[in-house]
Amino acid sequence: MFRKLCNAILFKWKGWTEEVTVPHREKCIIAVAPHTSNWDFIIGELYYGTKGRHAQFLMKKDWFRWPLGWLFRRLGGIPVDRSRKGSLTDQLAEIAKASDHFELAVTPEGTRKRVTTWKRGFYYIAKKADLPIQLFAIDYKRKRIVCTAELQPTDDFEADWKFIMDYYAKFADFGKHENSFAIDGEE
Repeated sequence: MFRKLCNAILFKWKGWTEEVTVPHREKCIIAVAPHTSNWDFIIGELYYGTKGRHAQFLMKKDWFRWPLGWLFRRLGGIPVDRSRKGSLTDQLAEIAKASDHFELAVTPEGTRKRVTTWKRGFYYIAKKADLPIQLFAIDYKRKRIVCTAELQPTDDFEADWKFIMDYYAKFADFGKHENSFAIDGEE
């Protein structure tokens, strides 16, 4: 029932399409970029709902206050306290290794603002836990969910990072979008 509702909202009512050629994995990191809007979360949840899948996600701890905190935790949210020291990547890699199912969605920019340097934690989690990274993009202009590449981290960080940056370079124009998901021009 939930899958049908997500399909109806995302694909039928809102007119989105998908171009996803990577296989379903029980354990992976899902990199989503560019991250330009809070709508990214809703679109991502709806898309994953159409597949009957569930992914955890990292989100700034401030979002986990009342009244939305319980909802984000229920949806798989992991609060991130940027002021705390300690290796979140090590903790998540250990959880991934010990789990039968681990899908973690991350936005490498770490913020909706334009940044010149992406956070690399998602890469190190994948490397430490021996997980593939699926490279997803939300194309607001063309109303598409795109994932046509997957990377298994190697011992050559520079080559891996270049692959990731080259893949996302073709989506750079997504950063400035007219929100085609909002209702009647609402942002």
